[in-house]
Amino acid sequence: MSLFSELHIVLASTSPRRKELLEQVGLQFTTAVIDIDESAVAGEVATEYVVRLAREKAQAAVPLFSTDNLIIAADTTVTVDGHILGKPIDQDDAFAMWLLLSGRTHQVMTGVAVAYAGQIKTNLVITDVEFLPLTPSQMQSYWESGEPIGKAGGYAIQGLGAAFIPRIQGSYSNVVGLPLVETLALIQEAVVQK
Repeated sequence: MSLFSELHIVLASTSPRRKELLEQVGLQFTTAVIDIDESAVAGEVATEYVVRLAREKAQAAVPLFSTDNLIIAADTTVTVDGHILGKPIDQDDAFAMWLLLSGRTHQVMTGVAVAYAGQIKTNLVITDVEFLPLTPSQMQSYWESGEPIGKAGGYAIQGLGAAFIPRIQGSYSNVVGLPLVETLALIQEAVVQK
């Protein structure tokens, strides 16, 4: 029996990683493509940015489904020195990101929003990720693997990128794209307070 099996759950994302994570904990759900402007607002810090985007994705999904649906939305970003690192647009962009990350600890931040019964609850999860110093040949090989494309910060901890990460402090699933413990807690809170 699935967790929260009585709920009609919608994941407002087409991320295969978020989908796999929710399936891993036994949730049954449908997915929805939600298209919003993901540009940062001038002066917006990363912690506000990811929570705002998660909330906006959830808000955009609510009118598309019946009122008994529970919507899960999230946004993940990588930050270092206050810079928000999105998905690399090309090889040069990826290399610039990796030079910032190389030999340092950075943060992966995910804003999670759960919309249910007319309310939206949010949470912010931050994980510290340590990166090994990267050589130009490692960066070139990694780029050529194709894995960095479409990944915040230009890497995937659940793939080849794991070779660059000696340790993390915090939620592993957050770095993959959705902090499971915190997401399940938000669902529980939303259902109890209905």
